[in-house]
Amino acid sequence: MTGLHDFLQARIEAGVVPGAVALVARGDEVAVAAAGYHDVQATVPMARDSIFRIASITKPIIAVAAMLLVEDGLMALEDPVARWLPELAAPMVLRRPDGPVDDVVPAARPITVRDVLDSRAGYGFPADFSWPAVRLLLYLQPGVRPDLLPAPDPWLARLAGLPLLYQPGEGWLYNTCYDLLGVLIARVAGRPLPEFLAERLFEPLGMLDTGFEVPAGKLHRLPRCYQDGQSGLELMDLPDEQWSKPPAFPSGAGGLVSTVDDWFAFARMLLAGGAAGDRRVLSPDSVRLITTDQLTSAQREAGRLFLEGQGWGFGGSVDVEVLEPWNVPGRYGWVGGTGTAAHISAATGAVTILLTQRMMASPTPPELMREFWRYAATA
Repeated sequence: MTGLHDFLQARIEAGVVPGAVALVARGDEVAVAAAGYHDVQATVPMARDSIFRIASITKPIIAVAAMLLVEDGLMALEDPVARWLPELAAPMVLRRPDGPVDDVVPAARPITVRDVLDSRAGYGFPADFSWPAVRLLLYLQPGVRPDLLPAPDPWLARLAGLPLLYQPGEGWLYNTCYDLLGVLIARVAGRPLPEFLAERLFEPLGMLDTGFEVPAGKLHRLPRCYQDGQSGLELMDLPDEQWSKPPAFPSGAGGLVSTVDDWFAFARMLLAGGAAGDRRVLSPDSVRLITTDQLTSAQREAGRLFLEGQGWGFGGSVDVEVLEPWNVPGRYGWVGGTGTAAHISAATGAVTILLTQRMMASPTPPELMREFWRYAATA
């Protein structure tokens, strides 16, 4: 795996990204490389401890946090979430997911904790973003800008005013359930989500650079974030605009910042069946549940825009088909809209993490990620 830096450098010289940090590990063999710069002006070199907006690879972390509360006995998978989220006590469901937002019927059963964890609660994004209810939902899901969201209570009140696209448990939908899960965790734990995560996960695992904000003394380690523009890469935001202070809404769907080593510590805990050194964070049974596909074949097919035919556990995809060299049955992880990807494979003991600052242009992973996975599978 000595060629990891060369792999990154070639893509940087080709103008694919300004910089990147990557990790490929198999058991005790670990390769880490940082290449390029924090910005297109090439003023700050990328480093191993660079802090990235990790976007949706936040989701596996939030899934683990929820399972901590299940193991604490504070909630159960089959509990109705209305016990803590009374705003969702009487959800209405569209007769047809693509139909008018006022053509609804009552939910056939309550939304459960499991429904939220496996993203089948009825809220979220389908393959077709033009459906009337989905257009309304977009106002509550502004992508990677959690600073644009209201505080959790008013956010939930607005969500509760929207109909479900499917009856609870019937359809897999992307993203919204993990913002909802973040609110649920805070209500069940009786404290803000950032505080709970810091005490129960980040401190025990040594994830000291992971959170919903970047302290002033670390802002120089946060690369600029870019998106595709008509004349090339365009600056999306500056570190002191949204990341230098706690957001009103700590987004469980994609609000964390982190480093390659912090996510690697999280990955090693999962591969160790929930153990971190001589300390147990989570039970092996919970880890198994998180990393096991929960979907029917029809639900996987309906979610193909996001899942590309693979499954979904709690907080991340689970490979169920070998379609490419990197697909190993049971491989678990996810990708983030800011150009991040992180996966583990219990079968091989492998971890792959790629952190960039170039926004994805669609839900489909860009070629850079595919090339990285191919490299990691064959290196």
